[in-house]
Amino acid sequence: MRGECVTCKEFEKLIPDYVAKKLDYLTLKEFYAHMESCADCKEELTINFLVTDGIKKLEAGDAYDLHKEWGNKVEETRRRIQRSDRVIRLGFWLEILAVGIIAGIFLLLALP
Repeated sequence: MRGECVTCKEFEKLIPDYVAKKLDYLTLKEFYAHMESCADCKEELTINFLVTDGIKKLEAGDAYDLHKEWGNKVEETRRRIQRSDRVIRLGFWLEILAVGIIAGIFLLLALP
């Protein structure tokens, strides 16, 4: 995926990996963006989530609130993307800081 928009067909292929939490950061971000913008794919994902997660919980005898569980899953995804974005930004600024420190050291060493 890397920087490309996810199509509906690709989205459907990624659903099992999404449910299993196997998507890498960039793919997850593109997947999430597509889900937020495409009602049909969001509905397909909701149905898949109900089938895979809901059936397991119902078979185990657990109470299941689809709306709440789905909301939790989407919120978890949003937070994961936000955390990853913050780490990437922090890494960028740390690299800038490191380059500045190294440049400063070289300037100090170059002084007579």
